[in-house]
Amino acid sequence: MGEETLEVNRAPVLTLWAAVVAERMGHDSQTSLTLGKALAGLNAQSKGRSLGFFGPPKTREGEEPQKSGLGEEFWIDLCGRSVPAKSTSNGVRAVVKDEPIDPGKVQRYLEQKFGKDLPRARDAMAYLANSFPPEDLAGRAYGFYEVFRPKTPPGKRGWGAKGALDLALIRSLAEA
Repeated sequence: MGEETLEVNRAPVLTLWAAVVAERMGHDSQTSLTLGKALAGLNAQSKGRSLGFFGPPKTREGEEPQKSGLGEEFWIDLCGRSVPAKSTSNGVRAVVKDEPIDPGKVQRYLEQKFGKDLPRARDAMAYLANSFPPEDLAGRAYGFYEVFRPKTPPGKRGWGAKGALDLALIRSLAEA
């Protein structure tokens, strides 16, 4: 891989990008990490269902699936999705079921997946995010991810596969 290209899975890329976007939208870094992780999890769940890895949400016969029971107090819009969140003694945190996501665990996850390249990846994404006013970025953030996300094989073969993340491409998307 070249100096400007990293080999990484899509899930940590989306986690980091969504966290960077959340910070640009005004959330603190700890809240942003949890929002990024929750958003990536929601996307993985949707993708897993489409590939047949996961079944549909469990409901009683004749009931429609609902966005409830996630332990949320409110929803935060991020990258075109609504992320369940609640206020805790440590601040706002995205939640999975009734549990607030631990930002320290998210940080360790990103450090493990990106290794020594995490600061460079974060800097490239922050450069892009900071080149737009928050209100413009809000509507465009997921579209940017679709442009720069690592390319992986389609379908089940691409599930969990690493691909090339081009940091120069990310920076090139920024408005001058």
